[in-house]
Amino acid sequence: MEETELAFRKGLATDILTWRAYEPPTELSPAAALAAGLVAEKPTYDFPANTEPKPFAINPAPMPDAAFPKADVIVVTWTRDEWEALADVLTPGVSVAKWYPYRRNYNAYLPKIRAGAPARTLNRLGAYYMTKIGNKTVLCLKCDLHLNQDSMSIPGKPGTATLPVKDFFDQMIEEAKPDHVLTTGTAGAVFTKQDLGDVVVTRAGRFHLADEFKNEPFNNTTFKSDWTIPKKYFDDAKKFMNKYASNLTTGPILPPTINYDPNVADKCPKPLSNPDPNIWLDGDQMPAFHPILTTDFFEFGTSTNNLDKIGAACEMGDAVLGLAIDERAKAGKSAPKWAIVRNCSDPQINGALVGKPSKISQQAMWAVFFYKGYGYWTTVMSAIACWAIVAGL
Repeated sequence: MEETELAFRKGLATDILTWRAYEPPTELSPAAALAAGLVAEKPTYDFPANTEPKPFAINPAPMPDAAFPKADVIVVTWTRDEWEALADVLTPGVSVAKWYPYRRNYNAYLPKIRAGAPARTLNRLGAYYMTKIGNKTVLCLKCDLHLNQDSMSIPGKPGTATLPVKDFFDQMIEEAKPDHVLTTGTAGAVFTKQDLGDVVVTRAGRFHLADEFKNEPFNNTTFKSDWTIPKKYFDDAKKFMNKYASNLTTGPILPPTINYDPNVADKCPKPLSNPDPNIWLDGDQMPAFHPILTTDFFEFGTSTNNLDKIGAACEMGDAVLGLAIDERAKAGKSAPKWAIVRNCSDPQINGALVGKPSKISQQAMWAVFFYKGYGYWTTVMSAIACWAIVAGL
């Protein structure tokens, strides 16, 4: 990838990952939320018996420097829209404004976090709340550390950088002692048949790095978690997903059908006008352990870059969980089972689209358009899939 294009994509990564990041959490009435352009309708479901998420407060409320409580499962997400979607599904009735800020050992992380990164601006490592699904206690966590946001280059070692989010994964596992960890949120589709709201569930993550981490020993490495993901409630999950599929319709707003590269066949994938959100599970709808691709720049699948051959979707952080747990196992520490649950917030992009100043600008414009427009409702879909997995444990 050319240096100018890489710099362009790095800028896009910063833009989309910090979009709305610094808005203070507030509780709005449905009318006020609608006036502010935020989601007014909250998703509701008729859960099977004994599986409804039941959030509960910690009394007394924990101080920000308190350790995480014990949990059977940790569910981690990242951006503001992802956070709100996760709360609406797994902590219904408890808005993000009521989640507990977490900053334990915060000062020890600061030397590894660049100036201006979200964790520095927000003065914390994350925010969390507790819920019960069946007999499982779940720690729902909004993580403010991020592979693409925090890194500081290591002097004398080009292509290597600090990775504080790996330390945070280790810390949360050490404190909460979960049996399972799930990461969830938005991702870029790589398969032509993946549509807005489809959810990828995989037990593998692969680093696909080209910038500050390109020379790290873990680059181009796939990490796996070998366990059987329960599918007992997947049909219920898909029923719930379809209940809100109308929020994923795009109407007439689609990539243009002109200005194509004459040397590339027109394979323009278009989001469906009536989407039918589905769950893509590794070993079922795609090969076993087909990994999520974790990048250090804004990457997206196109009809010509063949990313589907090596991965299930593109995002910017999840393989770090696999790396952290692999290191724990090698050190003789507890190593929970894990999986990545990512929704397609942008469809596969037409690789024949061209634009100025570069071919990538037209493609990236559409990827960012879909990401920003559908981040909340597509993450509702992956949060539902997280519910289904936890309910089936």
